[in-house]
Amino acid sequence: MIGFLRGIVFSFGNDYLLLEVNGVGYRITFYHPEKIKIGEELLIYTYQNVREDEISLYGFLSLEEYDLFTKLITVKGLGPKTASSILARVSVNDILKAIDSDDVAFMKKISGIGAKTASQIILDLKGKLQTLPKTNISKYDSKFDDVIAALKSLGYKQGEIEAIIPTLAKEELDTNAYIRKALNLLLR
Repeated sequence: MIGFLRGIVFSFGNDYLLLEVNGVGYRITFYHPEKIKIGEELLIYTYQNVREDEISLYGFLSLEEYDLFTKLITVKGLGPKTASSILARVSVNDILKAIDSDDVAFMKKISGIGAKTASQIILDLKGKLQTLPKTNISKYDSKFDDVIAALKSLGYKQGEIEAIIPTLAKEELDTNAYIRKALNLLLR
């Protein structure tokens, strides 16, 4: 299975992007065209879906989205297209809160989700999401503000930065040391 790809955005539409990786173009189902630009380097986490008549890739900018997607597709009657479109419309934290609080009404507001599917998502996932990383840059204190700003100025995307913040938070360093460590993590 293809876990992630790093390449240059060749083109994109409302529900896909073409990522060039070493001269090969990968078509990835992706619902956030507002977060990318043609010609930029991108790290995208991918889920490879294999069916009898199709092999497709679904892309996510953060590990949190990817992890929640893999949980959503285990729900009875919920396929990868629907799970991916849910994540395109609602944030990971909002979905986690709705599932934890049995908020069927919130889930029904998501386009393409009816009462039966909303109830099934909550039934199947309630109590199973504690293993998902619930990181959000905003929950870390302001000591990471300069680190995040520096990384963004170097062209790194929000999803890439969010993925390494928990690792950085395990140590007490000064800003310059955090930036050096972040760059080492991002260049791996």
